[in-house]
Amino acid sequence: MSGRLPMLRRWWLGATVSLVAAGVAASSCGGGDNSPSTPTTPTPVPTGNACSAISGGAFSGLAITNGADCSSTNTSVVLLNLREADGRTSVGRCTGTVISARAVLTAAHCLDGEVKVVGVFVGSGSEIAASAFQAHPRYAGGGSAFDVGIVLTAQDLGRTPIPLLFGRDAVVGEPAVLSGWGIDQSGFTPSAPKAGWNAVSGVSASSIETQYSSGTSTVCFGDSGGPLLVAQGGAAAIAGVTSETSLSGYNCANSTSYFANVRNADVRSFILGLVPDAAQR
Repeated sequence: MSGRLPMLRRWWLGATVSLVAAGVAASSCGGGDNSPSTPTTPTPVPTGNACSAISGGAFSGLAITNGADCSSTNTSVVLLNLREADGRTSVGRCTGTVISARAVLTAAHCLDGEVKVVGVFVGSGSEIAASAFQAHPRYAGGGSAFDVGIVLTAQDLGRTPIPLLFGRDAVVGEPAVLSGWGIDQSGFTPSAPKAGWNAVSGVSASSIETQYSSGTSTVCFGDSGGPLLVAQGGAAAIAGVTSETSLSGYNCANSTSYFANVRNADVRSFILGLVPDAAQR
């Protein structure tokens, strides 16, 4: 099966998934012509330490499918535990990225109406309760446009914020690191984040794409809200937020992944409105 069908709308473990029926084209999102540029075969990507990029190190493998196990003691890519109002009943789990001392960037679809309580696990110590969270008001489901959300905490997260890529657009063909707490290619849920390499294969005003091929990594269930990282100034910067993927059955290692573009003007305004001290490049 080729193209974006079926389209996964939920990435949470334990959450209900909604699939677009085969033969029905995926809906477009956002205003104007936001169709991603035609994906290209990714150029060869580095085999260096992808984990360095998610801990504030240099931008220099297997939920991230075909990725590397990373340390949970210094990662800026965190686990979000999503619960109902009783604080105990799980709705699912997502991934997020620390962007300031007390703020986490994630996907809007991770924070929908079923979610009333969010716990942030930074990889060690006790879970930190969110003091507030909000999805982008223009996110309407059905695509990666505006699929961003913010989780705020009342205490410092103790992780190095990763800056947002506001100074330039992502470029087709450039290497990118994918990271998350989702399942791996064997269906196992990790106890620490994973990270792996791919290359940007499409860019639009609202969305960024990567295309899986042999030797690259891809996102899978539970990686929603995690970062797409590219190099800027010798370090990693967040170009996109993991939103959705095309699948062949439930095989994540055979898909195109779609990320909300953080440089979109409405997305940038939303993030800085809630997190004015967000790190940026």
